[in-house]
Amino acid sequence: MNLLTFWNCISILFLVFAIFFYSHTYPSTSSLMAEQSSKSIYDFTVKDIRGNEVSLNDYSGKVILIVNVASQCGLTQTNYKELNVLYDKYKNQGFEILAFPCNQFAGQEPGNNEEIQEVVCTRFKAEFPIFDKVEVNGKNAAPLYKFLKEQKGGIFGDGIKWNFTKFLVNKEGKVVERYAPTTSPLKIEKDIEKLLQS
Repeated sequence: MNLLTFWNCISILFLVFAIFFYSHTYPSTSSLMAEQSSKSIYDFTVKDIRGNEVSLNDYSGKVILIVNVASQCGLTQTNYKELNVLYDKYKNQGFEILAFPCNQFAGQEPGNNEEIQEVVCTRFKAEFPIFDKVEVNGKNAAPLYKFLKEQKGGIFGDGIKWNFTKFLVNKEGKVVERYAPTTSPLKIEKDIEKLLQS
């Protein structure tokens, strides 16, 4: 129990550091132009965990929650548990969760794609799509994440502050909300229901 508390404290300290470090991260002019030419997430193609290209247009007409995930974070257990609850409840009603592993925050997603898939599917029992490991900040940030941040900035700047930042996307592929890493997935259930009913 004390070890869990210790790692939660370490995670919070890294979160505070990340807020200060990334609060002044600004996208380059060329990346801004690329994102501004994109009108929705459907304009992007990403790679799945096996390296296959996936057009996000395949998710057209669905409500989507996009999350940067990590398997060794203090927030991991509760987030995966609650994401699974949401996915099980709403997947047959037009809801998808797209999980993007990221190792930019305290090295908490160190594995390769095969290792990540094994952990996510066996330990956390995730059934929602897991994608290729990406960077979410900096010059090598995935184009999708540049777009997401441009559409919905954070409280202390646009940079992603930590693992499990969540973006809610409507059926038209527009980003409608951004949630902090500490926001419980179940606390956004009403927002998901509202979009599903629209």
